[in-house]
Amino acid sequence: MTTHAPGTTAPTTAAPVVLPGTPVVPGVAWGPVVRPSGTVLLPADDGAVVAEEERAGEKERFAAAAGVVADRLTERAAAATGVSAEVLATTAGLARDRGLLSSVEQRIDAGTPAAVATVQAAQQFVDLFTSLGGLMAERVTDVRDVRDRIVAQLTGQGEPGVPSPAQPSVLLADDLAPADTAGLDPRRITGLATRLGGTTSHTAIIARQLGLPCVVAVGGLADVPEGATVLLDGERGTVTVDPDPEEARARLQASQAAAAALAGYRGPGRTRDGLEVKVLANVQDGAGARAAAAAHAEGVGLLRTELAFLSRAEEPSVEEQARGYAEVFEAFPGQRVVVRTLDAGSDKPLAFATMPDEDNPALGVRGLRVARRDPGLLERQLDAIAEAARRTGASPWVMAPMVATVGEAADFGARVRARGLTPGVMIEVPSAALMAERLLRHVDFLSIGTNDLSQYTLAADRLSADLADLTDPWQPALLALVQLTAEAGRRTGRSVGVCGEAAADPLLACVLVGLGVTSLSCAASSIAGVGARLAVVDTDACRRAAEAALLTDDPHEARAAARRELGVDG
Repeated sequence: MTTHAPGTTAPTTAAPVVLPGTPVVPGVAWGPVVRPSGTVLLPADDGAVVAEEERAGEKERFAAAAGVVADRLTERAAAATGVSAEVLATTAGLARDRGLLSSVEQRIDAGTPAAVATVQAAQQFVDLFTSLGGLMAERVTDVRDVRDRIVAQLTGQGEPGVPSPAQPSVLLADDLAPADTAGLDPRRITGLATRLGGTTSHTAIIARQLGLPCVVAVGGLADVPEGATVLLDGERGTVTVDPDPEEARARLQASQAAAAALAGYRGPGRTRDGLEVKVLANVQDGAGARAAAAAHAEGVGLLRTELAFLSRAEEPSVEEQARGYAEVFEAFPGQRVVVRTLDAGSDKPLAFATMPDEDNPALGVRGLRVARRDPGLLERQLDAIAEAARRTGASPWVMAPMVATVGEAADFGARVRARGLTPGVMIEVPSAALMAERLLRHVDFLSIGTNDLSQYTLAADRLSADLADLTDPWQPALLALVQLTAEAGRRTGRSVGVCGEAAADPLLACVLVGLGVTSLSCAASSIAGVGARLAVVDTDACRRAAEAALLTDDPHEARAAARRELGVDG
């Protein structure tokens, strides 16, 4: 939990206005409002035609501008870790996308100026991704972000992005490009609220990694003027405009006291009555693993391996992959490290893989299904994991994403065991939860990915602000599937963890333990909050909270019921 004090606040007599939203990252921020800066003026198509002899030069101008944008984002990705690095690398890849380049060049060949051609080509992709729906909606924001950056470079405008205010401030936005969120400086931007987005959007996930108090799906933000004072509460899910200074100060101090208490957390994770619950970290590279170890994670519950594959024209070699995995294993000697095999497809396209042209990529070839078309990709990745294990003496657990059937689990389990590794699968679709006990005949553990499981269970795009209540991880239907999966683990004596963003919510973590989950994996910034909350509750209280939440009809009731059973105020 992170807390921040404002710089200075102007006295006001206006009555406080409370704007409700969906809580994402707990913590309190109090300060003046700032908004995204550097809005790019997009050129209109005024009918101007580029002379034929100048078109080659115009294409070179576009290629140079796109290259500058891609290089900047790549540099930022190299300096970042975790999801931030992945998002920046993915956006850099979009700036180099061959489809975008080809579409722009075709328009320039027809006489359209480079800047106008960029806008038109980007709109083509926006329309395409919008029509596809699902996870592809997130690509719309990325496309517009890359469009604006390239146009700014072509026209000499300043690079768009978020401000860097002189005093700690609260950022309010209609929406943010994930690349902008990844570049936030938590010392200057102390809280974040958006009108759009859900609890599992990239913006929310990055805010959680940064430990930045965050609320999404907040109505009425457009009416809050820049410079107004707001109090953002990331646990209650509210933005209060012109708050009473004394009340704001009291809530800020209480939040600071709670944050200070977390500084003493050293692990291991266990309830007050001694039930052991491993508190693990979600990481993507060696740097992230070392940061998680410093934050007292007990291991890695989710090693996302996409970072080595994104923005690459060619598949990384087995040796290159092995070096990256070994860095993570070395950060946690003798401790659990769970590696997720490549989760590509849908909103994570691969330039070098044989991917189909799909009408609905969110329900198409993604995760383990990529191996149906390119089995060598999975085989080489498993070889790299085994080689990294041999070099470091580690015993990693390896799990597959997007497993839907017993047959898929059996095949994956056999491939992993053949290399002397421990196999598992992710529970991300309802069919896997319903068949959990049968899956455990072929693999040794399960890990619940609540981000996708909520989306597929409620049939709701996790990026839609209009549907944020449906993809809320407190949905009783989602909790029922978690319980079903955990009971399968209990009956078979196998580990069942949660590695989705639900595990980062300290209150929900208690409920998950009450449902029978044996490990929780979250961003490094959330480890202390989760571990400290577990340390002050009894197992019976967790079970009562879980039972109470399951009996409710909506997320708000579920939260309130859990708070009552756990004795949490607010």
